[in-house]
Amino acid sequence: MKLQNFRRPRRHRQFHGTGSMDYYAAQSELRNWNGSYKVIAACMVLLLCLILNQLEISVTVIVSMGIVNIWGNQVSFRDYAGFLKIPMAFLLLGSGVIAFGISKYPLGDFRISLHWRYLCISDEGIRQALELFFKSMGAVSTMYFLALSTPAGELAGILRKAHVPKVVVELMHMIYRFIFILTKVQGNMKAAAVSRLGYVDFKTSCRSFGQTGGNLFLLSLRKANTYYDAMVSRGYEGELVFWEEEKPVKLWQVGILAMYAAGLVFLYFWVK
Repeated sequence: MKLQNFRRPRRHRQFHGTGSMDYYAAQSELRNWNGSYKVIAACMVLLLCLILNQLEISVTVIVSMGIVNIWGNQVSFRDYAGFLKIPMAFLLLGSGVIAFGISKYPLGDFRISLHWRYLCISDEGIRQALELFFKSMGAVSTMYFLALSTPAGELAGILRKAHVPKVVVELMHMIYRFIFILTKVQGNMKAAAVSRLGYVDFKTSCRSFGQTGGNLFLLSLRKANTYYDAMVSRGYEGELVFWEEEKPVKLWQVGILAMYAAGLVFLYFWVK
């Protein structure tokens, strides 16, 4: 009796998407650092990256923030690359608009005739596109450092200390939490639809997508009522209270930030 050939089921590595940011923030090696210090550090590096406006500075920020996120925040390289995919794709499209231009006349250092117009490319346009792309990626990497090292509840407390309106802080926190919940529910619904051949062709896919969207809307209303009842049963009186932990800023942490900022400024003048 011959054994039939069979394919071993592929192992799919689960990627948590937006939800994994909170997971990494909770288990980060930097979670015990002062939250206000991390916000100030991220804003300082972000401003230096934007104000110095130099390709070498942007690349340095991208690499250094990547090292901090992978080793300091304990993010795997694969997951970190997954986090960067969407902003990178968006920035590539946006930077391409600067690098390329359409003109009636054969301008630029390189051009392609489209019969009715010319697709023009110039060295200056390519340089500006590269600078914009890397500067924006440096800013994104810096914000990921903050998001992957600071839990949402702690960020809400920092915003409250900065005198951001209470309603804005609470709405931000609730929306942030519900994004995770609805993303997980939508993933389960889509997996169920795929297992029932709900995406076998375009027509069926459109119908399944519409049904999933409708069910998700109704489910979100039901979950909102359930979570509100749960909050009331735990003493909610119109204000969300967040657990805040005292985390003193250490002198060596301030020294690291000062040395890093001074290094970026020194690199700027050295390259210039």
